[in-house]
Amino acid sequence: MASECIPRKSSDGDVSLPGDPPGGPMIFQRLLAGLDLLSLSWEPFRDGVEIARIYRTGDDGPSAAFLRYRPGSRLERHLHTGYEHIFILSGSQIDDAGTHRAGTLLVNPPGTTHAIRSDEGCMVLAIWNSPVVFVPD
Repeated sequence: MASECIPRKSSDGDVSLPGDPPGGPMIFQRLLAGLDLLSLSWEPFRDGVEIARIYRTGDDGPSAAFLRYRPGSRLERHLHTGYEHIFILSGSQIDDAGTHRAGTLLVNPPGTTHAIRSDEGCMVLAIWNSPVVFVPD
């Protein structure tokens, strides 16, 4: 299983890999202020939701990413095949358990499902033990 590091721009505009220098930690400073997030490489994920991957280990291994929800966006119901950790950095999201605001850490265990919407928009850090599977409602 190969590990994939996603290129990102540093604060001085240079493109680097998370973990530079080799073997070092991936450092994202001032996340709660959103400053490091502006330099990431964002791509479409679902309608109204963008993703900036931090790392991915193969197709079925652990991964982490930032997700950016536009106001009014939704993420369809999905099944957690492993643990999912969601830290809400800004805004809020709503799922089957209620409304969750910035500063909230959600831990969804394997075998659980939920659908998400964000009326005001939000930014989250998502860490997955294994990929989620999208399922019909």
